[in-house]
Amino acid sequence: MENLCFVLLVVAAYLLGSIPSSIIIGKVFFHLDIREHGSGNAGAANTFRVLGWKAGVVVLVFDAFKGWLAVRLATFTHQLPLPGEEAYMIRQLVLGLAAVLGHIFPLFARFRGGKGVATFLGVALAIAPEATLISLAAYIVSVFLFNYVSLSSMIAGAMFPVTVWFILPSPYLSLRIFGIFVALLLIWTHRSNIRRIARGEESRASDLIRKKRKTE
Repeated sequence: MENLCFVLLVVAAYLLGSIPSSIIIGKVFFHLDIREHGSGNAGAANTFRVLGWKAGVVVLVFDAFKGWLAVRLATFTHQLPLPGEEAYMIRQLVLGLAAVLGHIFPLFARFRGGKGVATFLGVALAIAPEATLISLAAYIVSVFLFNYVSLSSMIAGAMFPVTVWFILPSPYLSLRIFGIFVALLLIWTHRSNIRRIARGEESRASDLIRKKRKTE
């Protein structure tokens, strides 16, 4: 019964991650599909670029909340393992990963979602807040140095496993392995951005600081 309960929680985490906040806001308030404008990505960065900073902040916060809440679903398991045990961390990571995959491949948006950065941010804040803050610092520094959101997201994602392995070593082997997996996943979801950066065609971070780009 406990295993069945956990499977249902994983499904719930995936469905939670599948809620396409950027698409909903775009269609309800702006009468457009965010995936048909800008970079074509259904994430916070493209929302900032196309719909403006207010809509972008809402999408960023909601997508991060999806990841945080998915991890918190682990509290609904009433039997062993207990918080603080490796097995409990594994359950949290599985739930968080389900939400990230739901965001990337959302059931409610024909599996065309975002790149998982904001949702992973929520997951990381829930399970390793100190390491997450270091990754955020790396992100901010990278934005100032290179002026690319996509590159900065990949650098921040790579910084997370470096932190949990070496800077603030985690006692959980599962978390350290998860960090490596997510860093590689973020590189994979940003493969089109990598190609645009190589060609000099990637949008700059400064382009996102605007109220709204014309979409007609």
